[in-house]
Amino acid sequence: MRGDAVTRMPAAERRAALARAALAVVDRDGVHAATTRAIVAEASMPLSSFHYAVPSRDELLRDVVELVVSDESDAALAGLLADAVDVEDAIRRTLTAYLEHVRFAPGREQAMFELTQYALRTPELSDLPAEQYARYHGTAEQLLTAAETHLGIRWAVPVEHLARLIVTITDGVTLAWLADRDDASARHTIDLATAALVGFAEPRTPTARQETT
Repeated sequence: MRGDAVTRMPAAERRAALARAALAVVDRDGVHAATTRAIVAEASMPLSSFHYAVPSRDELLRDVVELVVSDESDAALAGLLADAVDVEDAIRRTLTAYLEHVRFAPGREQAMFELTQYALRTPELSDLPAEQYARYHGTAEQLLTAAETHLGIRWAVPVEHLARLIVTITDGVTLAWLADRDDASARHTIDLATAALVGFAEPRTPTARQETT
């Protein structure tokens, strides 16, 4: 990127570009490698641009988490009810779409675990893990609510509780796959998780008008 182009770039655009560069660094080399100098080098910007656009490296890591969570949300939502024939099929499709996202970007998923642990040990970022998981839970709630509408069901437990279970499952599948890269075992785990989650789905009670038609 030419120096004059960087100079003309608004601070918000610089920050977004730096966040994408930081994501590229942590994806490729890990959180420990995401120094300020490494990030600006990845973004082809001078060091002064970093301090102009972002208060600190730790603050930029918040933006990195936001980028990844948004991508994961999009991947899960895209896999939701595409051609699903029933609840079991919808759940399996959604979890499988998530696994494919992990397989496509394993370094990124590993970096997210690293970022969570780093934030838990960094006072300035102590609130970040809770924000990160609130987004995960919110996405899962969206999926569950959409399934109710699309498939004509209701969940036997509150969606916020079931959402936390789904996030726990996806975290476990992700970490296990990162450890052994065993696709078959990951898909088997998804089958077991699907069977468990189906048990929480109940047919929606028809309305009086529906019962008389």
